[in-house]
Amino acid sequence: MGAPLVKICGLTQVANALDCARAGADMIGLVFFKKSPRNVTVEQARKITRALPSHILPVGVFVDESYNTIMEISQKAGLGGAQLHGSEPPALAETLSASGLTVIKAFFAVRPPDLSMAGRYPAIDFCLAEYGKGILPGGNAESWDYNLTSSIDFPAPLMLAGGLTPANIAEAVSRATPGAVDASSGVESSPGIKDIPKVKALISAVKS
Repeated sequence: MGAPLVKICGLTQVANALDCARAGADMIGLVFFKKSPRNVTVEQARKITRALPSHILPVGVFVDESYNTIMEISQKAGLGGAQLHGSEPPALAETLSASGLTVIKAFFAVRPPDLSMAGRYPAIDFCLAEYGKGILPGGNAESWDYNLTSSIDFPAPLMLAGGLTPANIAEAVSRATPGAVDASSGVESSPGIKDIPKVKALISAVKS
């Protein structure tokens, strides 16, 4: 197995997203959740996705949105993937996948849908494992016991998330052996603005 893929999530600016792409990110996450400090409009997202190199997968992060809403935003914003970060049913993941989107579904260590529910979602491309403690669905900078993922038989590659920083990423990857990692607040200078030296340090640690 090669090095894990890296998703940098919660981008809000074109130049910052391009810097993350140049630093070696494989995926860029754009948050469509109004309560998040990293929330973007469709117009903001479209400017970012238009500027990204074609090999970078732009992923929209959604919380309990409908199929029609996710598809409309994905088409208008130029997204290639949808991350479901709420209590979405398996059927939604299946229809989104059948519509051509890369589907990431979040599961949580301390709240539902919990990690053990991942097997109910056979159509997804990545199982995102997140802590789930904090006010927001994600981006709360809370690290957790990444070993908890080792007892779960995930139906798709594991994407590890939750409190990942340049300081703890190497240990987290060695413990959980994920297929991908997802970093947001752990590589930021302020919400929605990534600290590029931190991004580079995290990606370097993952790829080595």
